[in-house]
This record gives sequence, structure tokens and C-alpha cells, in this order.
Amino acid sequence: MLGWALAALLAVASFEAYGWPGLAMAASAIVFWLLLQFNRAVRVMKNAADSPLGEIESAVMFHAKLQTGLTMLQIVTRTKSLGRKVEGSDDDWVWSDPGGSSVRLHFERGRLKRWQIERQE
Repeated sequence: MLGWALAALLAVASFEAYGWPGLAMAASAIVFWLLLQFNRAVRVMKNAADSPLGEIESAVMFHAKLQTGLTMLQIVTRTKSLGRKVEGSDDDWVWSDPGGSSVRLHFERGRLKRWQIERQE
């Protein structure tokens, strides 16, 4: 929301200061920013496509680096793997390590809300 508000503010300020050429420049800057974001998302997904689904090197290390508010794109960047969707839940995803330990993440409104490690004994 903040990004879109700033984009609208930029467009209005550019139009007020320079008229239509200013608005065209602001629109070009906004489109360029959107293309950068899209390119980043595609690159992250391409890297994740090369890894096994829902696998990470160490569940404990991954668990230690988590913090509230991370987006799914940031999580996939860190794990370099797409998570496995938990059945019966809308926004729960799980990543596991070769030792059998796993980390379950719960997202609300696209942001990490809580997580839990499940260790294999």
C-alpha cells in the first residue's frame, strides 16, 4: 500500500511541477520499478525450480533466521526451494531437511505470522 501511495504521490507531484511531460516521466519510472520487481520474482522462482520441493539443508538454521513479517518471496530466496503446502490449511507451508526435521510456516495477508520447528528424534 505504501508503494502505491508513493507512486501516486510521485505522479501527482510530477504533473503539478511539469505537466504532461512530468506525468509521462513519473509513469516511466513506475513501470521501470514494476519491471524490476517482476524480474526479481522470476529470478527467485527460477532458482527455486532447480531445487527439490520443500527441502532445505538445515531446519534448525532456517528456523533461527526467521522473523515475523517476511514475505513468501523472501522465504523462497533464503531456502532456494518452494515449500510444500500443508493439506487442510490455506496459508501453511513446510520445509524439511534430510535429517527429518521440518519447519512449518503460517502466513497471514502474505506475511509470515508464526512458525514452528518439528524435530525428528
